[in-house]
Amino acid sequence: MHVKVLGEFEVLRSGVRVTPAAPKLRRVFALLAVEANRAVHTDQLIEELWDDRPPLSAVTTLQTYIYQLRKHLNWSEAATGDACGTGVKVTLRTTPGGYMLTLPDDALDAVEFEKLAALGREQLMAGNFERASLVLRQALDLWTSRAFGAVSPGPLLHAHMVRLEELRKLALGHRLEADLQLGRHIDLIGELTTLVAQQPTHEGFQAKLMLGLYRAGRRAEALQAYQRARTALAAELGLEPSAELRRLHQAMLTADPSLDAPADATGTMVVTATHQQPNQLPLETDHLVGREEALEAVRRTLTDTGRRPTSVVALAVGPPGSGKSVFAVHAAHRVREAYPDGVLFARLQRDDGSLVPTDEVLADFLRALGLSRALRGASAQEMQAAFRTWTAQRRLLVVLDDVVETHQLDALLPGTGSAMIASSRRLLSHPAVVIITRTAPLADEICRCLLSDVLGDDRLQADLAGLGELVKLSGGLPLALRAAASLLQRRPHWPISKLLNLADGDVRRIPPASRDAPRIADSVGRSFRLLSSAEQAAFRLVAASTESGVSVAGAAALLGVAESEAELLLEDLVEFQLAEAEDIGGMFLYSIRGPFRTVAPSLTNRPEDAAYAAPPDDGARVLPTLELARAAARSA
Repeated sequence: MHVKVLGEFEVLRSGVRVTPAAPKLRRVFALLAVEANRAVHTDQLIEELWDDRPPLSAVTTLQTYIYQLRKHLNWSEAATGDACGTGVKVTLRTTPGGYMLTLPDDALDAVEFEKLAALGREQLMAGNFERASLVLRQALDLWTSRAFGAVSPGPLLHAHMVRLEELRKLALGHRLEADLQLGRHIDLIGELTTLVAQQPTHEGFQAKLMLGLYRAGRRAEALQAYQRARTALAAELGLEPSAELRRLHQAMLTADPSLDAPADATGTMVVTATHQQPNQLPLETDHLVGREEALEAVRRTLTDTGRRPTSVVALAVGPPGSGKSVFAVHAAHRVREAYPDGVLFARLQRDDGSLVPTDEVLADFLRALGLSRALRGASAQEMQAAFRTWTAQRRLLVVLDDVVETHQLDALLPGTGSAMIASSRRLLSHPAVVIITRTAPLADEICRCLLSDVLGDDRLQADLAGLGELVKLSGGLPLALRAAASLLQRRPHWPISKLLNLADGDVRRIPPASRDAPRIADSVGRSFRLLSSAEQAAFRLVAASTESGVSVAGAAALLGVAESEAELLLEDLVEFQLAEAEDIGGMFLYSIRGPFRTVAPSLTNRPEDAAYAAPPDDGARVLPTLELARAAARSA
């Protein structure tokens, strides 16, 4: 049996067409085929057939469809299906909770396509352009039209259609890249012109058309193509061209020699010979105190060469100012010798709180690895595939600072054998994360050790009362402690009490350790700007309470929302490491540590937050209400 889904859906047995005629039977069989050798749950099949409006008889009707399929294809529950000439039985059998179609790999054209596309990509990244072009053409030739033609897809089949179409575009982009490297730019212009007309916002195709025209000596047309691409992106998406497309345009304006066709068009890429071993890791500028056990745990995890079925991620998570970025850098220095192919480093959040696009980071990584020429004009997907393919056979360490979303990990995750260390101000869940380090605020004794390392024991012993107050003011945050220690180091004649008088209970009044060092207010502000307006309102509310915090019921009353919504907002603050939750008799009280509470007023003056800002004289009303909420929580 052979099943075709890359075009009109078709089922062949011994060359004879046996495709089910009934639309719903075709849909059921198509889903079972594309999920071949995996159990498909009854609920999934019902969703595919009737979406969210199944009839009361859905299960019985589905069982009838399965019976009709077996009868149509002359199968029985005893699984006496076709052998396909491979020794693998073709069966449609019942599984716990669903059904499974068993097919050999070569019986489904989609499986063959994905294998060929992956092989072609590997050959492209290895520089074997002739082989890559040939294999990718074989993969693309399996397509005759849109996937699952003649099938009316439900939600699950539609998702498979989208995935296969994206893989088709990716394989096509790789084949075009291989042909460009082979000097076939003139032959490609017609094909690329058609592709761009069909998909004017596909920047990968636009870039390849520009490059093909440029190499054909038609620079004016190449520049015109850029302007058309820019117009299309603005009109359809409201976007400017990507950084990669803009760089290509600028290179054409300056006649950059790197744009010229490869001198050797025999099918062997020279660029892989320029493999570089980058070391972008920052220096260990701050002494790390109180994290030795955690550092050792990361070192053991990332140097364990026996656990490499996939790439792995070590994640450091903590509140603003807790030293998670410093921890990540120190951890990277501990393991760097285990990754001889280099260390890449990137910050993913700017000082204003905006996120750095991952395609820009990928492009920087690829340039650092010496792969920029081979990927000129590539789309974000192509860059990601190139990065993972190149790193799959190597041991490279990627260090990311200020990861905010899991999609950033997905986009920048290296291939098998490599690893990543990431810091985040948010607790993230990702399957590649194998160890999470919580950079919690330091215990009082560790705080004293940190201060002693800078100021010496004699200075601390001379003002023990002031020392205790300083530790409390810092909230155990290394960033605040280092700022205080730095100022006292520059003022050797000051007792600690003098600094406390300067601060007057507000950590913001302590200047940073250096002009370019971050402030607590800046660090909290970056987290604050990641929150929604409602979450910002909840943050200010909890910050306005006393140190013991606010209950869900109290927050709901003050925010004017349902308790379920208030709980979600408070838990989001905990997820972003801006609040802490304390379990008191089965009820949580949510509080914000001292330094963040003093910073909160300076984060409420943005115009877009005005609707959520509490009146200046609201404290007299808010605090008694919160005290009542806490009393209720304690008596529960």
